[in-house]
Amino acid sequence: MDDHGDVREKILFGKYELQTLLGQGAFAKVYRAKNLRTGQSVAIKAMSLQNVQKGGLTELVKREISIMHRLHHPHIVRIFEVLATKKKIYFVLEFAEGGELFAKVRKGRFNEHLSRRYFQQLISALSYCHSRGVFHRDLKLENLLLDEKLDLKVTDFGLSALTDQIQPDGLLHTRCGTPAYLAPEILANKGYDGAKVDIWSSGIILYALNAGYLPFNDRNIMDMYRQIYKGTFRCSEWTSPELKRFLHRLLDSNPNTRITVEQIMGDPWFKKGYKHIHTDATDCFGLEDYEDNSTQYDFLNAFDIISFASGLDLSGLIGSPDCSIVVERFVSAESPERIIEEVAAKAEEGRMTVVRKKDLGVMVERPNGDIIFTVDIHRLTDKLALQTNKRCTTVWRPMELSKDTARANGCTKNYRKP
Repeated sequence: MDDHGDVREKILFGKYELQTLLGQGAFAKVYRAKNLRTGQSVAIKAMSLQNVQKGGLTELVKREISIMHRLHHPHIVRIFEVLATKKKIYFVLEFAEGGELFAKVRKGRFNEHLSRRYFQQLISALSYCHSRGVFHRDLKLENLLLDEKLDLKVTDFGLSALTDQIQPDGLLHTRCGTPAYLAPEILANKGYDGAKVDIWSSGIILYALNAGYLPFNDRNIMDMYRQIYKGTFRCSEWTSPELKRFLHRLLDSNPNTRITVEQIMGDPWFKKGYKHIHTDATDCFGLEDYEDNSTQYDFLNAFDIISFASGLDLSGLIGSPDCSIVVERFVSAESPERIIEEVAAKAEEGRMTVVRKKDLGVMVERPNGDIIFTVDIHRLTDKLALQTNKRCTTVWRPMELSKDTARANGCTKNYRKP
């Protein structure tokens, strides 16, 4: 593949045969491909590393991989592996044979029974995501796919948020999503509950499945936003009284009184024919799986390891004009605690100050506060750790990092001894 996304190399990494372009967005192209070993069809999402870096999307890409890695549900698209060259990164994903749900709705609205079936599958996936601390934030018909059995598959977690992004006020604040699916509280720009905005978007989807069109849709986007903010919409004449009542609970403009996932599952309209899905958290669908709570440390995922390779450093290190950072990495069988103890002991022998970093790592300072180098430790496996040393080489301030640069590399803001 060249940088414009044309299929030039038909075989990727000797493993996948690229076939047809399925779709493209601002930063990614999606291809259908075949696993040469198994014959299985897969979808490959290709992104230019240059575009990812220029667009400031490195953290979003890493978060998307991390999120998809932890979600193992029959109504969520699976991720099999992550691959990279010096120019591109590839997500190898489950292929949804049935295409986008959006394409089906464009051909005509669904009856109430089929609308309920897909909504039940969506809520099953949504409930699972929220229980794992994941909020999608961009639910829409285009992000719902169908497999060969025409069952629902939620995809595109690029705008998703995790609970660790919730601010001290208990809310998320990044304004994101697709205009016609935005919840009123996002438009208010005062913070929002990730679960509540997902419920609002799911209500938009249910309305569209049953009606064949969106409840809020105006060529003048500001007029559409005013309608959304007020929560004013009309149900189609063929909508049953039970579904109308349910839709008004989903599309309640007040997030405090909007129906919750638990209440959705107890609603009489929703419960008809619903079968609860039991998921197996250990089913990794082809990825190396590390249980979230099996250790107090996070293991490096495939993207992290790829990014450490020569020419693929996506860590976004911030240098300063008078400081050139030298990075050294090596694998150790010592425990992270033992590595940190050894670094601290050597530093103290030289009368240096050791400062603990936010994660597994330390920063070594001279008595005058100048930072000499930093050490970061990452778990590769239960028995191996990756150690990263960063130091500064310059004519005027040899082997020193400015405090601003050190902070940008993950050091704590309050400098104090451990």
